[in-house]
Amino acid sequence: MSRFRLIKALLGPLLRVLLRPQVEGAERIPGSGPVILAGNHLTFIDSMVLPLVTDRQVFFIGKDEYVSGRSLKGRLMAWFFTGVGMIPVDRDGGRGGVAALMTGRRVLEEGHIFGIYPEGTRSPDGRLYRGRTGIARLALMTGAPVVPFAMIGTDAIQPGGKGLPRPAPGRRISVRFGDPLDFKRYEGMDRDRYVLRAVTDEVMSEVMRLSGQEYVDIYATKAKAAA
Repeated sequence: MSRFRLIKALLGPLLRVLLRPQVEGAERIPGSGPVILAGNHLTFIDSMVLPLVTDRQVFFIGKDEYVSGRSLKGRLMAWFFTGVGMIPVDRDGGRGGVAALMTGRRVLEEGHIFGIYPEGTRSPDGRLYRGRTGIARLALMTGAPVVPFAMIGTDAIQPGGKGLPRPAPGRRISVRFGDPLDFKRYEGMDRDRYVLRAVTDEVMSEVMRLSGQEYVDIYATKAKAAA
């Protein structure tokens, strides 16, 4: 049994008991071949929930600090995140964005699922912010379909993205998956900034429809800096 299957077998039942996730549309994720999962990002545990509610393993980029801890907690985090598919990348460096993009491309070209939060960071206030065009470049470079998804209620379980999750009666999370989006009509146009923006906005429009969030047409990082 792979470590991913072992983690699902061990933590899947616990997740269902504590968080009671309601999953809608998981059957829309293609059963084979490269797929991009693109969704909103409310809190830290989004990256714990997503891999455990999908049948196929989801690979995604994560901060290298998540797997570099030497304490017992740090080692457990490293075991979990690398086991479910996190690929550590130093995103704070000058070439962090390029490294993340190339990592995603490699994952997709190997026929796997790559998960991405187009906002680039957690929402500071629960609203949906403008998507960055890396998602569009990946889709156009690889031809992979994009399946939009929405996390709902995870920020109520873990407000502020920090500390231990706080499940409580009446708090329930949902994960909704939309229909696959095909952008092959834009093949060869992955350097056209207008096409990249149009593709990204189409993805974010679907995420907004699934999540019901208010949309803000600025980057989340800019909103955080202004706060």
